[in-house]
Amino acid sequence: MGLTRTDGPLSPHAPTTVNYAIDGPAHKLLFHPFPRRVRAEFAGRTVLDTRAGMLLHETALLPMLYVPLADFDASLLEATEHTTHCPFKGDARYHSVRVGDRVAENAVWSYPTPKADASWLAGYASMYWRAADAWYDEDEQVFGHLTDPYTRIDVRPTSRTVRVRSGDTVIAESTSPVVLSETGLPNRWYLSPDDVRVPLQPTDTRTHCPYKGEASYFSATLPDGRVLTDVAWSYPKPLPESSRIAGLLSFAHDGVEVLVDGRPA
Repeated sequence: MGLTRTDGPLSPHAPTTVNYAIDGPAHKLLFHPFPRRVRAEFAGRTVLDTRAGMLLHETALLPMLYVPLADFDASLLEATEHTTHCPFKGDARYHSVRVGDRVAENAVWSYPTPKADASWLAGYASMYWRAADAWYDEDEQVFGHLTDPYTRIDVRPTSRTVRVRSGDTVIAESTSPVVLSETGLPNRWYLSPDDVRVPLQPTDTRTHCPYKGEASYFSATLPDGRVLTDVAWSYPKPLPESSRIAGLLSFAHDGVEVLVDGRPA
């Protein structure tokens, strides 16, 4: 996310406010070591366990972990006839993961003879995140994807006025919010539950962020009876780097507008 998307130097729309030029194709690849041990589990078995993982940063895509083939449990892999072609990396071959009666079809891919510009992919393979039951960064289970070393979270208190409204109805307003800046994404504004002016109802929706933790969602009931489903979210127990947003609420929905000092956020 940090290098390959939005205004990152390897993104499709790299910034022009620089004093350098990157000479290369429009679609760029960067392969570098991931600094920690990574494991993936499926049906109670460890599919991969590596201390030599590599992150592939690719224009417009999230970084992907590639692992030396020797760090996979070969006894769990079954070669398939499935193939795909990438114009930048080459022809990919696939393996399914089988443990007893459970199978993750075409879960692992590799480039046995990658294109010359990506020759360093030879001997490595990657696994779809959702194909595994659990992923571990060292001994901590992680969700969504591995953290990108070029992405960071900053959380700051501010005295700016934040107003959340739907038409003429003010849903929430604060002069002491918290702003969360995450590399490559727009600022998110977090407010105290005491700043909310309409009833909120918890929903069953949950999402995981590798940088913030598990989010719980809320719907809002407006005075005219309209219900805005999953209009707000909160991190009851955020990860340490995002601890300042614990229990606070942020809003985003097609039916609402977030204003900061009177201007759209």
